[in-house]
Amino acid sequence: MRSRYIDEALRQEFRKVKMKVGFDGGSSVYEFRRNESVDAGQYNFLKDATSAPALSHFDYIIIGGGTAGCALAATLSQNATVLVLERGGSPYDNPAATDIGNFANTLLNITDPSSWSQLFISEDGVFNTRARVLGGGTVLNAGFYSRAEDEFVAEAGWERDEVEAAYEWVERKVAFEPPVERWQTAFRNGLLEAGVVPYNGFTYEHIYGTKVGGTIFDRAGHRHTAADLLEYANPNTIVVYLHASVRKVLFITTKGNSSPKAYGVIFQDANGVFHTAELASQGAGSEVILSAGAIASPQLLMLSGVGPAAHLAAHGVSPIILDHPMVGQGMGDNPMNPVFIPSPKPVEVSLVQVVGIPKFASYIEGGSGLSLSISLTRTFFDGVLNLLNKLKFPSQSISNLLKSLDLGLNVTTQAGVIVQKVSGPLSRGHLELRNTNPDDNPSVTFNYYQDPEDLNNCVKGLSAIISVIDSKGYSSYKYTGVNGRELLNLILALPINLRPRHITSTFDLKQYCMDTTMTIYHYHGGCQVGKVVDNDYKVLGIDALRVIDASTFLKSPGTNPQATIMMLGRYMGQKILREREAFRR
Repeated sequence: MRSRYIDEALRQEFRKVKMKVGFDGGSSVYEFRRNESVDAGQYNFLKDATSAPALSHFDYIIIGGGTAGCALAATLSQNATVLVLERGGSPYDNPAATDIGNFANTLLNITDPSSWSQLFISEDGVFNTRARVLGGGTVLNAGFYSRAEDEFVAEAGWERDEVEAAYEWVERKVAFEPPVERWQTAFRNGLLEAGVVPYNGFTYEHIYGTKVGGTIFDRAGHRHTAADLLEYANPNTIVVYLHASVRKVLFITTKGNSSPKAYGVIFQDANGVFHTAELASQGAGSEVILSAGAIASPQLLMLSGVGPAAHLAAHGVSPIILDHPMVGQGMGDNPMNPVFIPSPKPVEVSLVQVVGIPKFASYIEGGSGLSLSISLTRTFFDGVLNLLNKLKFPSQSISNLLKSLDLGLNVTTQAGVIVQKVSGPLSRGHLELRNTNPDDNPSVTFNYYQDPEDLNNCVKGLSAIISVIDSKGYSSYKYTGVNGRELLNLILALPINLRPRHITSTFDLKQYCMDTTMTIYHYHGGCQVGKVVDNDYKVLGIDALRVIDASTFLKSPGTNPQATIMMLGRYMGQKILREREAFRR
C-alpha cells in the first residue's frame, strides 16, 4: 500500500510534467508568464466606483474582491454577469509594494486612510489588520501556500476530487516552490533535530512532520495574489468597482414567501455618492454573495438588519429583517507567540517557507532578514495611538505604550524569528457593532487562551521552538552561549500588544503565552456553517444570499488558510453555476 507522501510526490511530479509539456488545464499562457507581473491593463473591467451608474443589474453581486471573492467572481463570470464591489484599491497601482522586500512596509502602513492595511485592535488588546485592497489578505500576508488537512475537507462535506481540481486551478496562477536558502535550511534542520519528523520535502499537502510549503512569491520575489485569478474571468461579463463601500444589503418579502429575499445592495463611492445594484432576476440563479471577510461579512449582515435583534435595535439599525442571534458569534483567531533570534551573521530575506506540523496542536513557522526601521515602527505606533484615542481606551494603556516606545525599536536584517501558532483554538469570542459606519471596525473579542487546552498547546509549541534554537542544526544563526529560553525575554521588552506584563521570579511559559499573544492574521468565524449559513453557504432564513469566505469556518484550515479560501471561491463558484444551469433547463 502506498503512503500519502508517495502519492503526493507522484502528484507533484505529474504537475511538473504538465508544466513542461505545456498542458495546464485551461490556461495556455500560464507557464510562459509565471515569473511575470500581471499586466493590469488587460483588466479593462476594473473601474473606480465613481464611474458606476445610479442603478445597475447583474446576475451575481459579490461584496468583497478578496481572497475568496476574486476566485468566485472569475468562476461565475464564465456563465453569468457578475459585479464585484471592493472597498479598497488595486494592488496593480503599486506593484513594488507587494514585493517580498516590502512585506513589512505594506503590512504596517496603517496611517494613510487609503492604504491597503487597516488596523484594528481587538478587545483582548492585540493589534491586528484588515485588508482593503483587491486581492484581500493575499496582498498583505507572508505568502505561505498550503492546503487544508484531509479532516477539514471531510468535515466540510466537500467533494474531494472537486477540491483537488479547484486547488490546482488556483495553483496554476499563484503558487510556486520557494528557493530554500541557508536560514530556512538551518530552521528545517533544527525542527528535525527537535523531533518534528519525518521530513516531507516540498509539498502543498498538510502532513505531520517538517515540510517546505508553497509560496505566492515567484523566484524574483514578486507577489501573486488572488487578484491574479481574475485573469480567468470573462472580461465581457464582469465588472469590478474599486473604492466601493457597501452600506447595506437590500431585502424584499414577496407574497406567499415568509423568508426575506436579498435583491440588491447600496454602495458609496469615494466622492460620497450612493449607487444601487440589483439582481437581474428575482428567480433562482441570481444572488447576493458576501465575501467581505471574517470581520466585514458579519458586520454587514448586522448593518443590513440580519443579526441579534436586541443588539441591532440598540444601535438603531432599522428595519430588522431577521433576528439571527448567531451572527457575529464563534469568532476565533489563532494566537501566535514569537521568539526573536539575533544572528551573528547576515541572513537572507525569507518569509514562511518551512513549517513544522507536530502531533500536538501547534504549528511552527519562521522567517528571516525582515527590516523594520525606527521611522516605520514609530509610524505604526502613531497609528495605534490615534486609534486608541478614537476608541477611548484607558489613558494608562496609552501612557504605558508611549513609555515603551522609548525602547530602541529596530529589527535588523541580521536576525530570524520563529513563531508558534495554536491550531484550531477552542477559545471563542464574538463580534458586535460599535457604530453603524461599515468603514469603521466593529468590536471584536477573541478570548485568546481562555481554554486551558490552547494554553497547553502554546507551551508545547514554545518548548519545541526552544529546542530548535538550541539544536546543532540552527547553531550558526545564534550567538554562542545564548540559549532559546533566554531569547524569549527579548519579546517581553517590546510593545507587541496592549496586554499587561506579569514579571515573576519564576519564569512561567503559560504566563509568557498570555503576555506575548499576537495574531497570525488567521481570524475566522462570525457566519459559521450550521449556525448562520447552511452547508451550501446560504444564509439560514434568507433567500438569494450566501456568505463565502473565512467567516464561515469553524476553524482555520491547515497551517495557513489562504489556499483553501481561494479554493473555496472556485469550488463554490462551480457549484453555483451548476445550480444555475439546472434552474434554466
